[in-house]
Amino acid sequence: MTHHSYLYNAAFIDDLYETYLINPTLVGQEWRDYFVQLQYEQPLSHPEIPHAPIQAEFLQLYSIPIRNRRVNHFGANDETLGLFAKKQTAVLQLINAHRFRGHQQANLDPLQLQERPVVEELYPEYYGLTSADMETVFNAGSLYSVTKDTLSNIIKRIKTIYCGTIGAEYMHITDTKQKRWIQERLEGSLAKPNFMSETKLNILERLTAAQGLEEFLHTNYVGQKRFSLEGSESLIALLDELIQHAGAEGVKEIIIGMAHRGRLNVLVNVLGKRPKDLFSEFEGKVTPTSGSGDVKYHQGFSSDVMTPGGLVHLALAFNPSHLEIINPVVEGAVRARQDRRGDKLRNEVLPVLIHGDAAFAGQGVIMETLNLSQTQGYSTGGTVHIIINNQIGFTTSDPLDSRSTLYCTDVAKMVQVPIFHVNGDDPEAVLLVTKLAFNYRTAFHKDVVVDMVCYRRQGHNEADDPVGTQPIMYRKISQHPSTQTIYAQQLVNEGIIGPEESETLLQQYRAALKSKEVVSRPVTKAFEHGIDWKPYLDTHWTIPVDTHLSLETFQNLITKLTTIPADFKLNRGVARLIQARQQMGKGELPLDWGCAEALAYASLLVEGYPIRLSGQDSARGTFAHRHAVLHDQETGETHLPLQHLAAEQAKFLVINSLLSEEAVLAFEYGYSASEPETLVLWEAQFGDFANNAQVVIDQFISSSEAKWRRYCGLVMLLPHGYDGQGPEHSSARLERYLQLCAEDNIQVCVPSTPAQFFHLLRRQIRRTYRKPLIVMTPKSLLRHKLSVSPREDFTHGEFKTVIDEVADINPEKVERLLFCSGKVYFDLVEARQTHGIDHIAIIRLEQLYPYPKVAVTQLLERYPHVEHRVWVQEESRNQGAWWYMRAHMDVNWGYQGGRIEYAGRPSSASPATGYLSVHRQQLQQLINDALQLNPPSNS
Repeated sequence: MTHHSYLYNAAFIDDLYETYLINPTLVGQEWRDYFVQLQYEQPLSHPEIPHAPIQAEFLQLYSIPIRNRRVNHFGANDETLGLFAKKQTAVLQLINAHRFRGHQQANLDPLQLQERPVVEELYPEYYGLTSADMETVFNAGSLYSVTKDTLSNIIKRIKTIYCGTIGAEYMHITDTKQKRWIQERLEGSLAKPNFMSETKLNILERLTAAQGLEEFLHTNYVGQKRFSLEGSESLIALLDELIQHAGAEGVKEIIIGMAHRGRLNVLVNVLGKRPKDLFSEFEGKVTPTSGSGDVKYHQGFSSDVMTPGGLVHLALAFNPSHLEIINPVVEGAVRARQDRRGDKLRNEVLPVLIHGDAAFAGQGVIMETLNLSQTQGYSTGGTVHIIINNQIGFTTSDPLDSRSTLYCTDVAKMVQVPIFHVNGDDPEAVLLVTKLAFNYRTAFHKDVVVDMVCYRRQGHNEADDPVGTQPIMYRKISQHPSTQTIYAQQLVNEGIIGPEESETLLQQYRAALKSKEVVSRPVTKAFEHGIDWKPYLDTHWTIPVDTHLSLETFQNLITKLTTIPADFKLNRGVARLIQARQQMGKGELPLDWGCAEALAYASLLVEGYPIRLSGQDSARGTFAHRHAVLHDQETGETHLPLQHLAAEQAKFLVINSLLSEEAVLAFEYGYSASEPETLVLWEAQFGDFANNAQVVIDQFISSSEAKWRRYCGLVMLLPHGYDGQGPEHSSARLERYLQLCAEDNIQVCVPSTPAQFFHLLRRQIRRTYRKPLIVMTPKSLLRHKLSVSPREDFTHGEFKTVIDEVADINPEKVERLLFCSGKVYFDLVEARQTHGIDHIAIIRLEQLYPYPKVAVTQLLERYPHVEHRVWVQEESRNQGAWWYMRAHMDVNWGYQGGRIEYAGRPSSASPATGYLSVHRQQLQQLINDALQLNPPSNS
């Protein structure tokens, strides 16, 4: 190394040695030889700091500048040291290869169907090590808890750790501290648990319960779907360990999301649902008190279980058959509960998500949810993911057809989480990695995955025969003993139980089921941090509520919203916006949409209602109208006026979400459904972007009350309006939401003025009424000269479901009545004014659902003689509100009054034209039709 004439220091050498320990090939040959020689001379006496003695050597050698120091004179000839250096390097490479790839040869498959690949890097011969080297003592490098040992012992050790019934993937993590943390715990314990007899007996009892319930249901309810847990019974022992350990570490709530596989077993054996209630569902004796209800394997449940750390509240979220869609819903519910507790460290509420292998690999919402996990607005401090890896998707599926990756868990590597594959037939190993996973989550506040490799004894459901399409797998399954049988025999061999005790346990469990006793750990109902939903039950949308502000409050809030720190440098355009809002506060200008929205939020915040607003570019607003976050143009610092209103105000959070609709909307639903006193809003960048979250809208937002009696006050802001921007940025698909309307399940509103939007937002949270609110929000109207509101509209009045004609039109002269919603109203008003029309009145329906029948009836009384009533819309005839309004209005008026007529675009397969010229022609034509104007001349 005489050519290294530049200066070295101890820190540099230490970093280089750290790299060498991870992978010797990442440093040069001379440095490898040097480190081998140092290891040969320096015993490693501090396993917690594997290279502490060598660090001391570095400090001694390199604390002063050196030149041309030779480091290869250690009392051995160069040839001997050179050969040993190569062997030593090979040993370190072999150890490191097992950390990287040992999982590929781990014993993970209970059925032994999957052929384990031959990984050459895991064999000593690959590195030139032979049988002659087996008794040579080598330095073990950073292998935890051992310094030097014979090669044969080192190999035995790393095979036990990395190629047993646990396959650990963690070397893809870039943070060395996290990797070292995992290494210490795996390598220190040899990846082998050391449980007391009491723990082993508890494992056997949980396996017995899991198996006993499935056998009981299979015998007593033949052919009924239950999506059996058979083959993956270790899940019950896993969850029991997780709950007990988490409780001992201070967790107060655990929110679980899972699909239907094993759900009934978890309900009965973990959460403590009474068997008699489950049996009643199988027997069809349960009738919901209201709504449509749902099948038994979609139901949720909650209870409180005692742990070494006290009571832990358990909640299993309701979930439809859309498998993984529950994941972001649970994350939102957890975040809401953490916020309610003031749990800033996110240690008191734990999300647990249970997945199927094919779904984890196949469904995009998995990736979206993982991507949320480390973001500021959506983090829950890490999630424990558990995969019930049946090694098959549907009954006819082949694992090779379900993914393009080696493991179903590979998608999780995108957020650098550790993945612990474990053989489900080794329940002790399952519990070891469960505890390891929870402790990792607690230490680093990151997600972690437990991939429990098992099998499915029945078909996809109990009415489905898998043998026809999976003959080899199911022949093997039919001959394979249950996990309970295998583990019971292990305990017999260890002398912990007698040969007959396993069957005795099964008989005792079956007897408990027959007596309809609770068969889980004892449960209570002592939860102290829940929300009282009683005020919101069985309420009606017509509940009166005061939403106006006093003039003093109005002016004070506008002042607060427009007060900027003295040294804060605003963008020129934003500065003009703030100045205009100051004039609006003084009554010198009418309020626009941005100011009215900010005023609504500000008034609610000072009244004690927290607000959570998220969406893509929601801080500024897609159309640059909101500017809830101001940016200093010189320093880049930010200022949020809505966070500086009063000393005791509620919390305001605005989030520029990642480019996701499905997971983010589901998260916000979960949050809102868990926190009714917070105004939760999700804004689509354009209204049709909500198409990507349709399953959330269909399965949760519109139907959760009917199916599960779950209430939610979520607000969806969907920019809507035909401005010639093409098919994708015109329609928010209003017709889809109206089609979902029934039983007063949601609210669909199209406010036409800033004041209407202001009152609508305040009404949503100030009423004791929690139903989702779908708002068709404007785009071009945000700056329309007519779509403004004087301050009197804010200091008086309320949200109007219907707005009557306000122009100078005599009702007695009206011969034609136009009904419409949204932007088209202003197009009609301007055209009517241009043509001097005074016999046509234009009525705005601001709330489409629930349909305001009383208000419409009262309005029609002003025009009793009008025979021509027309619905006018921008959307195509087969879209928009036309078919919905036609049905309601015809019934409302009575058929003897004549059917309502239509004026609008003709039916179209596309939401809107992509050509601006065609858009303008269509708009003019619908205005002509509505106002009965002569068509434009073709000349």
